[in-house]
Amino acid sequence: MWVSVPVLAKPRKHGHEKAIMTQNASANLVAVKQRVDHALSAAGRPLDSARLIAVSKTFEAQEIMPVLEAGQRVFGENRVQESQAKWPALREKYPDLELHLIGPLQSNKADEAVALFDVIQTIDRPKIAAGIAKAITESGRKIRCLVQVNIGNEPQKAGIEPEKADAFIQSCLKEHRLDIIGVMCIPPVDEDPVPYFENLKRIALRNNLKQISMGMSGDFEAALAHGATMVRVGSAIFGTRAKP
Repeated sequence: MWVSVPVLAKPRKHGHEKAIMTQNASANLVAVKQRVDHALSAAGRPLDSARLIAVSKTFEAQEIMPVLEAGQRVFGENRVQESQAKWPALREKYPDLELHLIGPLQSNKADEAVALFDVIQTIDRPKIAAGIAKAITESGRKIRCLVQVNIGNEPQKAGIEPEKADAFIQSCLKEHRLDIIGVMCIPPVDEDPVPYFENLKRIALRNNLKQISMGMSGDFEAALAHGATMVRVGSAIFGTRAKP
């Protein structure tokens, strides 16, 4: 059964409003997991063939804790600096958590991103690929990466153009020796996402990449029906966030 997501005016709440929000986050997590399982079953896919990434950007550590306590261990964040303020302490309590960077990365943040994140989903241009490769070599950490594809060729969005994706993926693998495990995208808003999901899947298949990160709160079930192996769900779990 779907649990309705409350509309929250601000990510910071106090008193009984805070308690209601955190309680709903736990219940919403359960409901989203049920929807993920149902979508996978409907598509004839094994239940372990896709992972749920809880997108916790703009929410503070105390607002994330109920979701951690409910068993979620994979989270996505947009900004390095915001993540540095909350995740090191959370990782001390939950050392098995996995943190994904799902927002645009500036080259001057490469060292910090590699030090904090386990997976970087937003490799989208040669300068970033080179910076991440250098930071990985210097740190000795094993970081998995995805190439972000600007699947709708939208000028306001990050990502490599679809027609350049194959060459860029091969460059990341061979020239920069990054551990590229998959591709990710954000389809255009207010359009049918399915053609874009199918295009991203084709890019992954022809480059022998197993991970396809696509689908968010409004369309993750469609993404799962079309091959997503990672879905990035935020507001359906945590509630509506304030715009940064």
